[in-house]
Amino acid sequence: MLSQTPIHSSMAGTISPSLSLEPHHHRRHRYLYSTTPFRPHETPFLTRINSQPLVFFPKFRRYNFGISFSTSSSSTSSSTRQDPFRTGRFLTNEELEKLQFLDNFSYSKELKSGSMWVRVMKLEEMDMVVALLSESFGESMMLPAGYVTVLGFLVKQYLTERRTLMPHTATLIGFYAEHESEDLQLAGTVEVCFDGRGANASPPTPTPPKDSPYICNMTVKKPLRRRGIGWHLLKASEELISQMSSPREVYLHCRMIDEAPFNMYAKAGYRIHKTDSILILLTFQRRKHLMRKELQFLDNPSNFSGSTEEPPL
Repeated sequence: MLSQTPIHSSMAGTISPSLSLEPHHHRRHRYLYSTTPFRPHETPFLTRINSQPLVFFPKFRRYNFGISFSTSSSSTSSSTRQDPFRTGRFLTNEELEKLQFLDNFSYSKELKSGSMWVRVMKLEEMDMVVALLSESFGESMMLPAGYVTVLGFLVKQYLTERRTLMPHTATLIGFYAEHESEDLQLAGTVEVCFDGRGANASPPTPTPPKDSPYICNMTVKKPLRRRGIGWHLLKASEELISQMSSPREVYLHCRMIDEAPFNMYAKAGYRIHKTDSILILLTFQRRKHLMRKELQFLDNPSNFSGSTEEPPL
């Protein structure tokens, strides 16, 4: 599982199936919204791995995307229900209902420069998400092009393993279209863990509570940064968590050197919960903040509030 350790920057050890995808941001102006764990820089090519292509985006008609949620209330047995995400494992009735809920989740916003639409990643979209994450991680770690291909293999293995844990975790993808355009393109992605069954087996430090919702592995395509896309990936994650999880406290990681992402999280209501000891530098990792926010209870998803003014991220 590539991204069980948050997408932030816990990439300083070994690559294991429980890693989360969190790129390191070596420069303040590179906003790969780290929420922490996949750790490719932690000697990934010397680690035993258990067990990129170019992205083509078809033309989509412009839709009036709205936020929609639905849950199945039927008591049909799990043997007659269909798994919309093909997780490849036996699912209980409750899990199938949650998967149907995830399948119907949609978040949309009009931005200053275009329109954005967020939903859960489907199996056939995994390769383009792998390409996006690999490119982002490779850029942040300044890897040669040849290593990005190897990194893509690790990222795909991680995403594949994470899918088997749905509906306890989900990868969201955001699409963006310029005003007056009918073409949607992949703009960014983020991972959400809802409970302990979806939690990372080896989370980054400071360690978040296992049973609490956790946001990680957020990244935005380089040409589309500074348009508010990262902000709305965060808002979509919070809205989904508010509908899928009982615990109201949400956690994420942010490296201390990442000033712009930190400001975005603070603007969204996240506060520092814990900070890495300076001794973490001895393990060749950047110091990180564990940040926390308590979500309000929503009777109506459309009433989701918070700052409506997105920062240019």
